[in-house]
Formats: sequence, C-alpha cells, structure tokens
Amino acid sequence: MNEPDNRRSALLVTTLSSFLNPFMGSSINIALPAIGKEFAMNAFVLSWVAASFLLASAMFLVPCGRIADIFGRKKIFIYGIVCYTASSFLAAFSFSAATLIFMRVIQGISGAMVFSTALAILISVFPVEERGKVIGINTASVYIGLSLGPPLGGFLTEQFGWRSIFLANVPPGLIVIYVAFFMLKGEWAEARGEKFDLIGSVLYSVALIALMAGVSLLPSINGLWLIALGVLGIGAFAGWEMKVEDPVFDVNLFRKNTLFAFSNLAALLNHSATFAVTFLLSLYLQYVKGFSPWYAGAILVSQPIVMAIFSPLSGRLSDRIEPRIVASAGMALTVVGLVLFSLFDMDTSVSFILASLVVSGFGFAFFSSPNTNAVMSSIEKKYYGVASATLGTMRLTGQIFSMGVVMVMFAIYMGKVQIAPENHVLFLKSAETAFEVFALLCFGGIFASLARSRVRQ
Repeated sequence: MNEPDNRRSALLVTTLSSFLNPFMGSSINIALPAIGKEFAMNAFVLSWVAASFLLASAMFLVPCGRIADIFGRKKIFIYGIVCYTASSFLAAFSFSAATLIFMRVIQGISGAMVFSTALAILISVFPVEERGKVIGINTASVYIGLSLGPPLGGFLTEQFGWRSIFLANVPPGLIVIYVAFFMLKGEWAEARGEKFDLIGSVLYSVALIALMAGVSLLPSINGLWLIALGVLGIGAFAGWEMKVEDPVFDVNLFRKNTLFAFSNLAALLNHSATFAVTFLLSLYLQYVKGFSPWYAGAILVSQPIVMAIFSPLSGRLSDRIEPRIVASAGMALTVVGLVLFSLFDMDTSVSFILASLVVSGFGFAFFSSPNTNAVMSSIEKKYYGVASATLGTMRLTGQIFSMGVVMVMFAIYMGKVQIAPENHVLFLKSAETAFEVFALLCFGGIFASLARSRVRQ
C-alpha cells in the first residue's frame, strides 16, 4: 500500500474510533433515566454508570500509552478496539446495576488502549504541516459522536430500550477492526526495547482510585482521607518516575517543557469544567422540563453540531496562528456558556437553552484542536504514545473530577434519593452550584492557556 492510502486508512480508523466513545457517552447520558428506572438506582449510583468508565480509562491510559510505545501502537490499538466492541455487546445483556457498571469498567480499560494510541498513530503517519488539519478532523469526529449521541440515543431508548445503544456500537467497531487489521500497514514503536515500569503503573492506578473514591464520598471524613491518600500516591508516583531508568511517564516532560505542561493543565481544567454539563442538562431536560429522551437529545445536539463544524477550522487556524491564542479565546467563550447554564430554572425557555449550548459549543470547538496541536507539537516522536495518553489522562481525570463535583453537590443538597418532582428545587440548586464551580475552573484555565510558551518561535 502506498503512503497516501495508508494515511487514509490511519485517518479512517482513528477518526471512527474517536467517534465511538463520545457517541456512547452522550447516548448513555440520555438513557440514564431509563437505566435508573429499570435498576431502581438513586442519583448517586446512577452517576457511577458514567464515572466507572472514566475511572477505568484514566487508570490505564498512561500505562497503555507506554506499552504501545514499546511494543507497537497499531498492535495495542487493535487489541483495544476488539475488547471495546466485545464489551459493548456484552453490556447490552446486563442484568443488574452492578453488572452494567462492571461492563463499563471493561469498556473503560479497552477504551484506554484505543485512546492512548489513536492520536499517536495519526501523528506518526502525517507530516508536521498537516498535523493541525488532521487533528481538527479527528476532533470533529469526537463532536459528531457527541452530536449523534443525544438524538439517536434518545430514539433508540424510546423505540428499542437503552440496551440497543450498546449494540449500536458493535457494527462501527467491526469496521475499525477490519480496516486496522487488513488495510493499515506498518507499526510504530520508537521506544522498542525499553523496559515497562510496572511499579510506577501500579502507584499511578492506585492513586487515581483513591482520589476518585474520595471525591465520591465527600463531604464525609473518609472522603477527605482517601483524597489525601491519593495526593500522597501521586507524589510517590512522581518521585519513583524521577528515579527509574525507563519510567512509564517521563516527569521531565512536565518539568522541562512548559508548553507541554501548561497545555495539559489547560486541558485538565477545561474538561473538569465541561464534562458533566451534558449529564446535568440531560437530567434537567427530562426530569425538570419533562421532555422525552428524543426531544431532550434534539436540544442537546445543538452544542456538538457547532463543535463538529468549527473544530476543523480551529485546527487549521492553529497551523497559522499560535495555538495558545485560539485555545484561550475558546476557553473564554466556554466560561460565558457555563455562566448561562447556571441561570437555568424551572421556567427557562428552550430558545435560551439553545443559545447557551451554541455559545459553549463555539468555546469547546476553538479550544480542543489547537490545544491538542500544541501538546503533540511540543515533544519528540518517541514520546507520541505517552503524550497522547497524557493528554487523554488529563481529559479523563478532568471528566472524573467534573463528575465528582456533581456527586458532591448531589450529596450536599439532595442526599441519596431518586430525582422526583418533590426534590426538583434541590436538583436545580445542585446543578446551579456545580455550574458556578465549573465556570471558576474554566476561568482559571484561560490563564493556564495563555501562560504557555509559543509553538513556533
């Protein structure tokens, strides 16, 4: 196969795989009320349907990225997409809340294998001058997945039940498996021959578990102790990585590369501030406003449509204009959108909801692609897998923290009860406070984005 054909195959498999996870996530958000009703879940347990996937993915992203750099990115990518497709199929037959959450964990682990390699493969295949463009296309596929998730997920839930959402992921997964196995040629493993750091990987995973478990137990004292344990674990991980010969994560990428460090910090703050938005708005539109899953999805689709349309544009802009300028402007627009969300109440009009979603959609679109371009342009080839995994970890850790904020607000204002008309006011107060916290986080992210050095000196 010639190089142009191989690049097209790489773009196809990475773009389609990047579509699947956000499609699943946004579809499941719409289906949460139906899932909660079938398994009699309270709001706290229901949030773990989303959080379990995120935690499993975050735990394994960096180790999988390192394994891919050593043994081959294509190999790990194929293993990951096979496991992801199989676990999607099995999740459709869950018979309890515990079974569903367990299958979401398996999805998360296999998703980590895909997350940590897809972008690295794309960057490995395409030349530097086309990097912003293909990252923009890849990012657009993420937002197309987010776009189709709410309306299609709502339609599938209403017509065939929530289990059909998991089955809908199987055919695209099979296509990716076929193209990756038979049409994508070559292997990329610039760190071949180096050792895998098992101790560092375990320290990293245990620390993340402690942090997430602690956040989920707040405001109890046990939650604070677990968070403290998680912080100590991250410190121990960093100390170990500075001593070991072949670290699972080269801490010097943060210590000596300000562009890499601040770009990842900006990503962490952005995802911390934005991930739970769809989760909260899905519950708001269906419980408080009384809309059907399909209609709620049709409203929510306005945000990712804007993101899908403008992400390629922002990617191309970041090839010409400093990525930090484009990304910082996007972060500022996101702050405006989050402030608008905090104003929602029982009587908020659909037009105001749509306008708020469009504003935040512009913000997301102009942040993500330029920020990714900045990260991947700041390191050498042998670190592509780890850098891709680190960026993915910032995304997933931010998403975990975002869900953690929501869990804390639910615990403070509602307790462990199902969302019902008698506590809609408490739900709205939980959501309003969460959006205010998110707006503050995103505001801080503007300065992290501006503080980084230039990509083009």
